[in-house]
Amino acid sequence: MPRLELPALWVDDVSVERSADRLVIGNRDPAPDERDVPLEAAIALEVVDVGPDGVDPARAHVWIDGVPALAAGAVQPAFGGPRASVVALTDTLRVVLDPRTPFASEARVEVRVVAETRGGAHRLEVTYEFTCEDRVAPRLVAAVALAPRAVRLGFDEPVLVHDTLGFAFEASSAPAMPVAPVAARADGSTVIVELDVEMTPDATHQVLARGVSDLAGNPVAPPFDRAAFIGYRPRRPARRRFDLWRMLPKHNRRQDTTGDLRRFIACLQEVTDLLLSDIDRFADLYDIERAPERFVDLILHDLGNPFAFELDLGAKRRLAASLVDMYRLKGTAPGIVNAVRFFLGVEVTAITAFASETLVLGESELGVDWVLGPSDRFALYAFEVHVDRVLTDVERRHLRRIVQYLKPAHTHFVALIEPSPPAVVDHWILGVSELGESTDLH
Repeated sequence: MPRLELPALWVDDVSVERSADRLVIGNRDPAPDERDVPLEAAIALEVVDVGPDGVDPARAHVWIDGVPALAAGAVQPAFGGPRASVVALTDTLRVVLDPRTPFASEARVEVRVVAETRGGAHRLEVTYEFTCEDRVAPRLVAAVALAPRAVRLGFDEPVLVHDTLGFAFEASSAPAMPVAPVAARADGSTVIVELDVEMTPDATHQVLARGVSDLAGNPVAPPFDRAAFIGYRPRRPARRRFDLWRMLPKHNRRQDTTGDLRRFIACLQEVTDLLLSDIDRFADLYDIERAPERFVDLILHDLGNPFAFELDLGAKRRLAASLVDMYRLKGTAPGIVNAVRFFLGVEVTAITAFASETLVLGESELGVDWVLGPSDRFALYAFEVHVDRVLTDVERRHLRRIVQYLKPAHTHFVALIEPSPPAVVDHWILGVSELGESTDLH
């Protein structure tokens, strides 16, 4: 509940609204439906009689969440802090209640006010609510490994990440590879933390969350800033048995009385499991629909992608899936039409032979309605591309590059034909326009 100290205040206009009620309530602090009210806030209000009788303090009562706070004009002990007061004027009763116990965090507080005029001829009964501020720190509920380099943290309320490196990981079992955060992002009540290296499978880790706060700015506080999780174990075929310790001769295992050999083999087992996991993922890396973006770029490079356009990941996947078909249609009109539609979303309405201005014997005049055109051989292999809308400069450049690549090598792309923009009609303005001079009759 912010408080402002103003150096001066003036009123430009006052509008009077007549009330049918004799008793009205005003100057409520906190106001009805106010949010983020401090937990130690006092509750103030005024009851005003707009008539001649005045407010009777002995008939004024206030309940806070059903608990009497003002009874017959007297402040009750639970709300009689140093700021509490009751001031009765001729037509106004001002009440300030100071709770000795602060409100609970995010509590919805109900205030009920009952008052009467002197003599009891008129009565007021009003109930309103306000919401207290959030001072409860978020709690880290659980952590789970999503991938070899990703951990998801779950909190009991929506949170924000203000320090992407404010997470510490500590291994509780051995052997275990030390890991550190490189990035973190919040999504509602969960946070995804990316690690610098792959975590040891099945190893027990503890995460300490320091760079997280709730939407009200409360940081995570001990002891609810820690959670344990198990290192991510990549999926493997059910029948695979690749246990290096079991592969050793039995007499070597029996001679390992100190356990050093077993711990050393466990280190090698971790590296072996990660290598086998990478091998298992080869099929996904070559799958256009599931491969990460950097592998999609490599797939396009392997296919000899001739288009250097900026594309998002979805467009890259579609291009990788259709690039071979584009190669097959190279040198054909359908290939040009499909490629222009794919990259620019522009519809090619027609691809026509180039029609140069020709000479009509006895009618054409050189330099007037006839110009010197290309040779017959050039005109035979020249063509024009018609589109369905006016293009931007960038779209024109991209379209020309697409057509130049996909056209047959012996042909000539001569012209790009776009629709003419609609004519701007110069309307006639009465008393201003002059027919034939500044306007046209249409």
